[in-house]
This record gives sequence, structure tokens and C-alpha cells, in this order.
Amino acid sequence: MAWDFETTEPRDPIADLPTDRLERAMAFRNGLVALCEGWAKMDENVYSLLRREFMNDPITAPLLPQFVKTAQDRGAMWAFMKDFDGQWEPRRRMVRNEFAPLIDALERGPALADDMISDGIASFDALGVKDAWNKALARRDTDPEGAITSARTLLETVCKHLLEDADGNAKYGEKDDLPKLYRLASERLNIAPSQHSEDAFKRILGSAASVVEGLGTLRNKIGDAHASGGRKPVKVAPRHAALAVNLAGSMALFLLETASAKGVA
Repeated sequence: MAWDFETTEPRDPIADLPTDRLERAMAFRNGLVALCEGWAKMDENVYSLLRREFMNDPITAPLLPQFVKTAQDRGAMWAFMKDFDGQWEPRRRMVRNEFAPLIDALERGPALADDMISDGIASFDALGVKDAWNKALARRDTDPEGAITSARTLLETVCKHLLEDADGNAKYGEKDDLPKLYRLASERLNIAPSQHSEDAFKRILGSAASVVEGLGTLRNKIGDAHASGGRKPVKVAPRHAALAVNLAGSMALFLLETASAKGVA
């Protein structure tokens, strides 16, 4: 009598990965925890895929453990594990601790404003604008001074984009600072306070101009583009950077959406 045996194809470990970014980060961490016991404990393709994915994301790259950035393949990672400690448990503890910032950040999730601004900026595809916004986001928690500099760069880039014609000819001076650039851009878009008589609009648009001027001053005082503080340098906290980046992102999106509505962008 012939026996029929059911055959199954070997499962593809990449196909088994979750789609959620937090779950993928946890899968990466858990795979490295397993790899602490031997190089064959984690699939080579899974390691390469997840490493490349998190390194190429400007939000997660700064939070990725340095040893992941350095080890280009599973073999290099296993060599690092062996050199780190001869026992499994210290290796596993180290991996869990080093992945904690990334996991914690993903568990909190992006702010709703981040998603709205990111989607809005991406839809305009203006040269340099998306890159400036991504840099500001990436630095917000890990490099507050750099984030503040990137926040100002974002607004400068948007204003210059709006002050150039289709051929790239500039309608601003090379030495124009951010408040000057914003004033010129707002006048072109008819959103300068002086262009409106309604008190409510004048106040709102005047506040917007004040925000931009404040961001320029903040960057000059504590951004990483200048020495700051003298003998008593101002210490920049992530909350300061978050405020600057969020304000700059909101203003950049407002300018771009206004330009689009008026057929300027």
C-alpha cells in the first residue's frame, strides 16, 4: 500500500515578519537576543533586511544601537557578540538595554502633528524641504541643538522656494535672514499682517510672523550653528527642540498649503 505524505515548503522567515514598525523592531531585537547564543540563531536575510530598514529611516536611525550600525552582516554581529562577553546572558541583557530607546520611541508612536506635517510636506516635493523636515525630526530627541538648526533651515528653505520663479531665479538677497525671507514670502502670498484690515486676521498673522522671528532668534542663541552662551551656555533640552521643530513644521506646512491654494507653489 502506498503512503501519501503531505509535503510543506520551508517557511520564508522574511514573509513571517510583522508589518507593524514597532513589532518589526521587537522582532529585530528578539532575533539578536537569540543570536547571542550562536550565529545560526538568526536568519541572515532577516538581519540584513531589518538593519537596512531601520538605518534608512531618518526617525529610527539615530535610535538604533551603534553595534547594529557597525555590523554589516550576521557574521560581523556574531563576532561582536563573542568579543563582548563569553556568556549568553550578558550579551542578551546588553541587546535588550541598547534597543530600549528605539522600542520606547516606537511604543509612544509619532505625534499626530508629525504625520500631518510629513504627509503635507511630502505632497509638495519641493527641493530640500522634505530633507530639512526629516533632519529636524530625526534630531529632535537625540540632538536638540541640531534639531533647532534644522527647524530654521526648514523655514528658510520653504521661504526661498516660494521666492523663486519656475526657472529658479531668486527674488531675495543672499544675506537675507529668516525674518526677512518670511516677510517677503508672506507678502507674496498676501498673508502679511499689513495686508489685512480685519483685526482677527491681523493678530493671527502677526503671531505667525512672531513665531518665525522667535525661531530665528532661538537658533542664533542655542542652535549648533553658532557658539552660544559664553561662560554660561544655554542647555538645550529635547522639549525645547520639540517646540521649535513642531512650530517650524506647522509654519512650513501653512506656507506651502497657502501657496498651493493661491497657485504660487
